[in-house]
This record gives sequence, structure tokens and C-alpha cells, in this order.
Amino acid sequence: MPPRNRQSERQPARPVRPVTITAVVDPVAALASENLDDNLYFYDTNKAAGSTGFGTPELHSRVRKGDTLLWNVIPLECETYVALADIEIDPRIAEPTRKVYPGTDIVFWTAEVKQDLTEPVPYRLSFLLGTVGTPFTPTARPALAGPANEGKGGR
Repeated sequence: MPPRNRQSERQPARPVRPVTITAVVDPVAALASENLDDNLYFYDTNKAAGSTGFGTPELHSRVRKGDTLLWNVIPLECETYVALADIEIDPRIAEPTRKVYPGTDIVFWTAEVKQDLTEPVPYRLSFLLGTVGTPFTPTARPALAGPANEGKGGR
């Protein structure tokens, strides 16, 4: 019988799946009204861990230290250009990096959560829409939040 791996006797490792935060933008309505707040909807892949605010511009994504975050954007109108231009967040919490999917011009951003959170940490996203050269920045702010119900079946 082969020797046991000491690593397997310890606590099982958390899945390394990233927490994906998706901004869904209605670019035609945002450009026509010059209002991104009413035309922006956030979702993430961490609802089971307690994320709240799905479908609103004020999503609170539940995260833990060491989680990888991945931000992307989906336009409701596929023929109108939308891109995530910038992410502003406290650099003690995360330092987002702009990346491009290989072989495309599709932009996404990633970051690692540097510490566990006790209070929500708001952040600001800016978007490029259509042919407008100045980024749109909504006033509503999504946030990263610490684990919900720690010790009671939380992630």
C-alpha cells in the first residue's frame, strides 16, 4: 500500500474557482439617457456564500482572503461597444489587473483578495460605451464583503 499523503490528512483545500463579477450594461439606454446607474446590473458566482444585491448596481460580493476575483462585462446590445475601463478599490484589499482574453480584444480584470473583510469595501468601475471617449462611471458602488454566517455553513 502506498504511503499516505500528509496533505490529504489536513483540512480539504477550498476550491480555486474565481469569484466572477459580471456587469451587464444596457449601452443603448445608457448612451441615450447619459445615465449608467439605471442601466447597469451586477451578478456574481458567489450567491451560495451570501452575496446580495443581484441585478442591481450595488452588488455586495462575499469574499475571503485568497479569493481570486474576475470582473467582466456583457452588453445587452451586442452591436454596441462596451468595455470595463478601470476599477478603483483600496489597494490594501485588492489590486486589479487588466487582461485580455488570448486572440481577442475582450478585456477582463482580475485581483486577489489580500485580507479577510469585516466591513464592506466599496469599489468603483468605469466603462467605455459606444464611440464615446470619456469613461462612464456610475455613482452607485458595488462592494466586496466578508463571509456571511461564518461557522454556520458559510463557504
